[in-house]
Amino acid sequence: MEDYEFDNVDFEILNILQKNAKKPYTEVAAKVNVSPGTVHVRMRKMEAAGLIRNATLEIDHTRLGYDISAFLGIYLEKSSLYDEVVEALMGIPEIVNLHYTTGSYSIFARIVCRDTQHLRNVLHDGIQKIEGIDRTETFISLEERLNRPVNLSHTTNTKSKGTK
Repeated sequence: MEDYEFDNVDFEILNILQKNAKKPYTEVAAKVNVSPGTVHVRMRKMEAAGLIRNATLEIDHTRLGYDISAFLGIYLEKSSLYDEVVEALMGIPEIVNLHYTTGSYSIFARIVCRDTQHLRNVLHDGIQKIEGIDRTETFISLEERLNRPVNLSHTTNTKSKGTK
């Protein structure tokens, strides 16, 4: 594996595509002042270097009937049970994010449910029955005001190294 140096063009491409991953490479190329082929090659190199893992759609879950977004602080019986607990949590489809954290909780999760009864079932019949979980603390989100990608423009004056 050889080193791949990320430069300003890479960061500009990423800034554009993380706002809209469906934007055609021809439009990205025009904004960055390179050829569409250059955008394509650089995207492949960044994927090979592990910088880009996948492209996703941002879905408004409420329009599909999932009206509850909640955050869950999870206390483990022992920190050594982390891997086993995470493996079990990954099997619960309502869990959309898992974070290993410092502070009071060992794990912080985000779950999306249809309604409070669905949330109760996920907690009671799923999460709280997982071996190794001591207890949980739930926070229901009343509104998501901001959800945006990191602005990479401040990094365009520095070089970052990645592995290819």
